Amino acid sequence: MLQGEVFKKIYETVKSIPKGKVATYGTVAALAGNPRWARVVGYALHVNPAPGVIPCHRVVNREGKIAESFAFGGGDAQRKLLEAEGIIFRPDGSIDLSIYSI
Repeated sequence: MLQGEVFKKIYETVKSIPKGKVATYGTVAALAGNPRWARVVGYALHVNPAPGVIPCHRVVNREGKIAESFAFGGGDAQRKLLEAEGIIFRPDGSIDLSIYSI
């Protein structure tokens, strides 16, 4: 499968994450067609062609933590976007995936 096709599947999957919910890189990878694409999900989101349309801020790591190198303003920007959607962070900076994960 060509990179463009894979990225398109990833973007469609990320667009399906509802406001106020998150998904892990691994979950997005599995839903996009291959559970081994977790790193590819990261690459795709880093070059997100439509940040306002493809809500890459809703993708977190397997520990429920945000990306420190969030491509669109750093981890603080990602956290603010998620908090604006009603997501509450634990004191350690993680999100309770049992509550907020799709």
